[in-house]
Amino acid sequence: MAGPSFQALPGFRDFIPRECAIRNYLFETWRSVARSCAFVEYETPLLEDTALYLKKSGGELSTQLFRFLDQGGRDVSLRPEVTASLARLAAEHQRHFPKPLKWFEIGQCFRYEKPQKGRGREFYQFNADILGESSPAADAELIALAIETMLAFGFVDGDFKVRISDRHAWIDFAAQHQIPETSIPDFLGLVDKFDREKPDTLAAKLAKFALSLEQVRAFIANPENASTDYRFILDNLTARGLGNFIELDLSIVRGLAYYTGVVFEVFDSKKSMRAVAGGGRYDSLVTTISDGASDLPATGFAMGDYVIRNLIEQTPHASMQMEVWLLRNTSACDVFVVVVDESHRHDALKLVTDLRRARISTDLSLTPVKVAKQFQNAEKSGARFALVVGAEYPTLKLKILASRTEELGSAESAVNWISSRLLEPDGPLLA
Repeated sequence: MAGPSFQALPGFRDFIPRECAIRNYLFETWRSVARSCAFVEYETPLLEDTALYLKKSGGELSTQLFRFLDQGGRDVSLRPEVTASLARLAAEHQRHFPKPLKWFEIGQCFRYEKPQKGRGREFYQFNADILGESSPAADAELIALAIETMLAFGFVDGDFKVRISDRHAWIDFAAQHQIPETSIPDFLGLVDKFDREKPDTLAAKLAKFALSLEQVRAFIANPENASTDYRFILDNLTARGLGNFIELDLSIVRGLAYYTGVVFEVFDSKKSMRAVAGGGRYDSLVTTISDGASDLPATGFAMGDYVIRNLIEQTPHASMQMEVWLLRNTSACDVFVVVVDESHRHDALKLVTDLRRARISTDLSLTPVKVAKQFQNAEKSGARFALVVGAEYPTLKLKILASRTEELGSAESAVNWISSRLLEPDGPLLA
């Protein structure tokens, strides 16, 4: 039999109910942790002037744009990341807010690259940034948020590490080895691929800068090359009880050209995947985007939905936590009204309306069906209770589906009665 005529485009996804529920779990966790750390939410358009991304991003990003001319002849792109849009937004509105700005955003981004495990052409991203504070205390606060987010997903000490570096250390290294300032971005691009390029290939490319592979490896391996900002951040996070999640890794430089100082990536401890999250300081981006009209030091990070979901599903205790959340939050309804006596269907419909207005998720079979089938529908919906409307109306029977017990009550008090029952636990959700 032939398959459907149309399917989602390569690198794009449909979200059937379970997929949508998992996405909602990620969103709710991101949002709750950000708010607990006093970050406030913002949003920017999905479509921006292409020049915004070409102005400072550099690297591969400019080749990965979903870019086109709109009907007005404007050169526009779907946003590949949010930092440039945030810089534009902050430059325009920052004077209206006390500093520092602690802002977060959850939204879609688009990059035209080869789809693969943990990477698609559209993805959702959690972005958190602190603007208007140049102290490394802001970097520490941001990294603390990243760690707290991982813990909120159910990961524990030993599951992940935050690997921190500082571009200043590499800029000093480049200066000591007479690498021209104009060539530093290319050099940093090599360092960024240090764990992914073949040694022979790297050695050949480094030779162009009169450097050997051994010189670069020695620099990365020497903890004495850590910057004072790194030491401040480590001390700050240790005071928070988070120091054991941190390690120095000078091979981290991040690919985007706008990073200016401390950079970091969150990896699972086995380092078997791409970074789960990453970011760093970008002190000059707002100035560049605003053509000097605003000068806001800034630091930020992003976490994408693909990789964090993969890591959750591969980590048993984090996966169990997600499954418990899904069971608690994804049933179609809490109460399924079973109409035993069709002469009371109108009474049942009024009950459904009253319960829904009380924000109790309620459903019923839309047309007359056998009682056994209605109970099957109640079970399949994931409802906790079946509210039975029979010939004894206004007396109602409430069946607790998990325990197969029941109790009697009246239609007049149904909303308060069921509301109180919904507050009661119904036993463990997972064995």
